[in-house]
Amino acid sequence: MRELSKPRSFLPGPVRLGLAALCGLAVAALGPLLRTSPVAAATPPASSSVYELQINGEIEPILAEYIVSGIESANQANASLILITIDTPGGLDSAMRDIIAAVLHSRVPVVIYVTPSGSRAASAGFFILLSADVAAMSPGTDTGAASPLLEVAGNPVKIDDTLARKIMNEATAYLRSYASRRGRNVPLAVTAVTDAKAFSEREALDGHLVDLIAANTGALLTQLNGRTITRLDGSQQTLQLSDPTVELHLMSGRERILDRIVQPDAFFILLILGVLGLYVEFTHPGLFAPGVIGGIALVLALFAMHMLPVNFAGFLLIVLALILFVLEAKYPTHGVLGVGGAIAMLFGALMLIRSPITPGGVDVSTALAVTIPVALIAVFLMRLVLRSRRWKPATGVEQLVGSIGQMTEPVESPGSSGTVLVHGELWRASASESIPKGGRVRVSRVDGLTLTVEPLRTGAAVPDALVR
Repeated sequence: MRELSKPRSFLPGPVRLGLAALCGLAVAALGPLLRTSPVAAATPPASSSVYELQINGEIEPILAEYIVSGIESANQANASLILITIDTPGGLDSAMRDIIAAVLHSRVPVVIYVTPSGSRAASAGFFILLSADVAAMSPGTDTGAASPLLEVAGNPVKIDDTLARKIMNEATAYLRSYASRRGRNVPLAVTAVTDAKAFSEREALDGHLVDLIAANTGALLTQLNGRTITRLDGSQQTLQLSDPTVELHLMSGRERILDRIVQPDAFFILLILGVLGLYVEFTHPGLFAPGVIGGIALVLALFAMHMLPVNFAGFLLIVLALILFVLEAKYPTHGVLGVGGAIAMLFGALMLIRSPITPGGVDVSTALAVTIPVALIAVFLMRLVLRSRRWKPATGVEQLVGSIGQMTEPVESPGSSGTVLVHGELWRASASESIPKGGRVRVSRVDGLTLTVEPLRTGAAVPDALVR
């Protein structure tokens, strides 16, 4: 076998030594970079991000818009987790379903947490809590009491049995449709709807309605770190929440303003303020401010009416109340129509907002605080209008009738014309008898530019204001 010869170098020895020295210097210079590059590649990823949203108070359309948009933003930002803290007595069925739909369709896992201690997730809040990937509660909180109920001013109203069964069956079917896929205790959850049963945080945990009890947000995220959850589609996902960064996303200024407008109390006040403002402008034209304020308030009330489940019977009662206030000012009924109008407006306010799943309406104190002043103002303004119609005009041709004047040119015979000075103005005068120059006369009729006058009899009282 022939032995392979070593490659022969064509570079002289001193040159090879110089190149070797340069290579050594290069390695020494690049050594720190070469040593740190593998470490840079192994740098741990950035801390996980948690989007926090808040449900406080009644669940209504603007709150639902805030939650839905927040969930969409978290999905677009590829957040690690969406945390929704909740404290609510319930709210509107349509808004509740919008929130639940967004939770169920979220690519990012959603944790719903009843907090702080003393909070609740009642009625519609119970439906929302059970839709989460992870449901958690703080110590000293409760949930449940989600029976379909129609209330007026906090008092239950009896409804038709068929309608009651229809609402009950639909509500329980909706709850079962997603609670079972979340691994909840469906039979126990249904009792919150059928029997209005409520649960403390320990009862909810032992009954497999919620997954965790945590004292605060930090403790909750610690328990969730490394936890494997089952998504709605059945897939498994492990939560990586080491060193989480919690970003609290509050309502925007627009959402906060609109959230106040769609509250039942604010809607009722805006509605009455709008009607009263336009009423004042129509009865007292030229004031402008009541018309502008009333127009703006009425448009805002119409916006809220579009968002809220308005009861048409309650709206008609308010319209009837305004009509009765006007009639009270016009006819001497000794307050009967006014009292009737106040009662109609009060019941109309209490019936104005209707929600078949959860209660929500105008508070009794708000209804009383608005009804009584509006009744007094409406009656007072209408009486001013009716009284002004009986006033004698202070300007124009009509004021001349009954005025006292003096003949500057005589009426020489019945049917002939003369000239009379009335209020410093000269008018053509006619009379049924002759009147000498300088005679005092009283205007009895105005025909265009001609005044029909009659002699002022001796002894007739002449007001000083009419003697010019």
